Amino acid sequence: MDNLSLMREDLNYIWHPCTQMKDHEKLPLIPVKSAKGVYLEDFDGKKYIDAISSWWVNIFGHQNQYIKSKIKEQLDKLEHVIFAGFTHEQIIKLSKRLVDITPNKLTKCFYADNGSSAIEVAIKMSFHYNKNRGLTKPYFVSLENSYHGETIGALSLGDLGIYKASYEELLLKSIKTEVPKDQSEDEAVKAAKKLEEIFEKRADEISAFVIEPLVQCAGGMHMYHPLFLKLASELCKKYDIHFIADEIAVGFGRTGYMFACESAKIEPDFMVLSKGITGGYLPLSVVLLTQEIYDAFYCDYNLHKSFLHSHSYTGNALACAAANAVLDIFENEDILNKNREKSSYISDKLDLFLKLENVKSIRQTGMIAAITLKDYDAKERVGLKIYEYGLKNGVLLRPLGNTVYFMPPFVIKYSEIDKMMDVAYKAIKKLYYKNDKIG
Repeated sequence: MDNLSLMREDLNYIWHPCTQMKDHEKLPLIPVKSAKGVYLEDFDGKKYIDAISSWWVNIFGHQNQYIKSKIKEQLDKLEHVIFAGFTHEQIIKLSKRLVDITPNKLTKCFYADNGSSAIEVAIKMSFHYNKNRGLTKPYFVSLENSYHGETIGALSLGDLGIYKASYEELLLKSIKTEVPKDQSEDEAVKAAKKLEEIFEKRADEISAFVIEPLVQCAGGMHMYHPLFLKLASELCKKYDIHFIADEIAVGFGRTGYMFACESAKIEPDFMVLSKGITGGYLPLSVVLLTQEIYDAFYCDYNLHKSFLHSHSYTGNALACAAANAVLDIFENEDILNKNREKSSYISDKLDLFLKLENVKSIRQTGMIAAITLKDYDAKERVGLKIYEYGLKNGVLLRPLGNTVYFMPPFVIKYSEIDKMMDVAYKAIKKLYYKNDKIG
């Protein structure tokens, strides 16, 4: 089989996510035959550096031998079992390890199978916790420009019109508050004051504040100072509002910390994890929560007080084996320090982009780097042009509107960083110098 025949077959039957399928009348769809490390290889033998970790999940690259071996070991023992009334060794081991490495206040784990579903779990649990205390608090507060997933509850919390505008009539009650405009402490303080204004007026209606710590990934990789996390956490305690940390994209070493909340030394009431938890191998998500929240549901069987939420594949044994392998790698290979060294190297390369006339700003948090271009009309589809240029030159880039970003697997080599950023640099330069004939 070759790329073209597989692409035609795919388009006969499949509707792809976050895609206007009509684009594929002109835009090639890339069938991937195999992958290894940071590289994807198509059926025509062309290789691409996966600069976005395949939607931010493959933190240790493709075909990681250790993770693969642990999944194979588990496959010979148990693939899956109902997680109501039953348990298994992998999930017990994983849960203990997660509790040990996350903030001290978090003592219990509730599992789902993807990030959006885990957000649903957290907000339902927060609301239900208050209900069990005799309080009805139907509102949730989240940041402007935020993204928390695309199921109905998660979508309600987000603030990206491109995802939610068509579904407004279906959404839950949520309140938006200002996000710090940049990574300065001053902006963090200003945004915290705006948050307190909302809490002062409506605390008795609000179950939780939901936040992506440090980086709003789908929101154009917008970044802010850890001080905002600290101030927001203090306000949540003051006004008896849960703090839900959505670490789905930024957890597991991506920001320079194992978890982004560590940057502000805060202890959220809920921490939501997914994506990198299995190294990109299998779907898994988890909500970590406090003993206090758990205890509010602990009772003689009561349909109204019990948390009756489930997913068929909750606690899948193969996924948990992958997650335990991921934690093994963190423990054995000093990943965080290696990431800090690579982050510094990326930072030095990132400064070069400021020399381009059409670059508005650059920013970085750990192994996430972003370049925002000066205003282009949406009709120009600059992100699509950069994506196409990247594919032509062997790099998978997937810009968010006018923002080009890098979120590569942690195993990326320095020479591969060079190529990844060089291709992006030339793509952006080519947009400005429209007649520039680059490679």
